[in-house]
Amino acid sequence: MEGLNPEILREICEVRMPFGKHKDMILADLPISYLEWFQSQGMPKGKLGMQLSTIYEIKINGLMDLLTPIRGQVKNHKPKNTVYKF
Repeated sequence: MEGLNPEILREICEVRMPFGKHKDMILADLPISYLEWFQSQGMPKGKLGMQLSTIYEIKINGLMDLLTPIRGQVKNHKPKNTVYKF
C-alpha cells in the first residue's frame, strides 16, 4: 500500500456499504469473511472496489490500528460491541 492517501483511510471510516448483505455498514466494520468473498469473486469496479480492497489489505495484515486516530475523529462512528456466545 505504497503512497497511501490519508483521505482514503478517512473515507473507509465514513462510507457505508451501499448494497448487499451488509448494506449501510461502515466499510471499516465489514467482516473479513465478506471482504474475502469479494476478493475471490472480484471487487466492484471504481472507487468502492478500491476502498474495499484497501480495507481488505488493512485487515489481513493486522493494520486496523492505522484507523484508530481517524475513527476517533469521525462523527458517525459508534464503538462496535462484540458479543461472544458460548
